[in-house]
Amino acid sequence: MTSNRPYLMRAIYEWILDNDMTPHVLIDADLPTVEVPRQYVEEGRIVLNISPGAVQQFAIDNDCLGFSARFGGKPFSIYAPINAVRAIYAAENSEGMMFELLPTSDSDEEVTGSDDPEPTPPPKRPSLRVVK
Repeated sequence: MTSNRPYLMRAIYEWILDNDMTPHVLIDADLPTVEVPRQYVEEGRIVLNISPGAVQQFAIDNDCLGFSARFGGKPFSIYAPINAVRAIYAAENSEGMMFELLPTSDSDEEVTGSDDPEPTPPPKRPSLRVVK
């Protein structure tokens, strides 16, 4: 099945707007394909206002979050793969949703140290016991 993250993000975004609040996203800016203004990145993360008045050409599709915005008066195109989005929430009350960090294929290779995945043991068969 495909990831449910983009569907949840779109739903939370609409819910925040329906409640007249300001949606923000927290993005892991350290992932290699993330395109954000680096001068605003703190500790590898960036928080961005994604309200309709702050962005143009906004889209959350099944692969990425993208839009155009101004930073210090200069236009900038934002691009973040879905797995880089760590949270979407309302700025006024922090209501929203956080997401787990999804591993990427590059980080998996670094952790295991080889291209071959470790074999997984076969699952144990279920067993029933009579309890008196």
